[in-house]
Amino acid sequence: MKICPRCQKTYTDDNLNFCLEDGSVLNTMNAVPPPPTNPMNEPRATAQPQGFSQPQQQGWNLQQPGGQQQYAVQPAKKASKTWIWVLLILGTVILVCGGGIIGAFIYVGNKAQEVANAVANANYNVSTKNRNTSTTSNSTSTSTSSSARTSVEDLDLTNWVPKESKYADVHTEGDELFVKNNDPKYYYVLAGTDDQKTVDADALITVRNINNSDTNLGYGLVFHSMTIPLMKGYAFVIDSKKKRYRVVHHSPTKEDAVINWTRSDAINDGSQPNTLEARDNDGSVDLYINDQKVNTIDNAFGYAQGVIGIYSSSGIPVAFSNMQLRR
Repeated sequence: MKICPRCQKTYTDDNLNFCLEDGSVLNTMNAVPPPPTNPMNEPRATAQPQGFSQPQQQGWNLQQPGGQQQYAVQPAKKASKTWIWVLLILGTVILVCGGGIIGAFIYVGNKAQEVANAVANANYNVSTKNRNTSTTSNSTSTSTSSSARTSVEDLDLTNWVPKESKYADVHTEGDELFVKNNDPKYYYVLAGTDDQKTVDADALITVRNINNSDTNLGYGLVFHSMTIPLMKGYAFVIDSKKKRYRVVHHSPTKEDAVINWTRSDAINDGSQPNTLEARDNDGSVDLYINDQKVNTIDNAFGYAQGVIGIYSSSGIPVAFSNMQLRR
């Protein structure tokens, strides 16, 4: 008796050598090879998970034909240790579900980066035409500042009130500019005009935390900034309640620390006023609080024609006054 190895049909005629069904060479029954085994499907090769960037801050820039430009932006969230658990869980899911989920996350990441890039590109293309400069007055300094620069330009803060703003309440009372950004998750910046340069100058402003409120980002002085805010430049900010200061630099959609929160006894606590000052020194910047030097930074991120500005955050009311440029 013979058997077809392909269709398993048997034949009693030993003289028959080929299967009548499929033409395969017949095997005798005593030499039948074991039926072929179907190999298990090998797991699909999956691409290695590629990193994707977290969506950066998203902000808005409003052109102010009669004065300063404003910008509100949300800070990137600080990383926490929960990412370790997230990676472990994602790893397990990937092993169970295969590579499809990886592709989904890469897609989400790419779309997030596209949004961030779109925001940055949009802000780069904002027109700066037809902008008037703020009214200023020149005077001889009568302060007790330790600076050798004595030609003082007082900036009129009434010209810093935007014609419209849905991101912050900005108004003046007396000689103070009051700023309270609407969303506590965002920080809010006003930048000066082209003639209010902080290069080769001392930039000063006095700040007051009206209600001695908590802040996680601070409030204070912007210097060496592009007139389109938060594209390039620095912010020197304080938290008077905790008597600490920090310095950050900006690039499109990003805020990075130059000096992390640092405690200083030079800061007047509570709702007392504090004068912040950045003195440009040809490649470095000396930082002063109430005419006491607290630190020095290298000017690695400033804009060559940078201007002065103000920074507020945390949805708390802050009063700004005595804005000056000293040359």
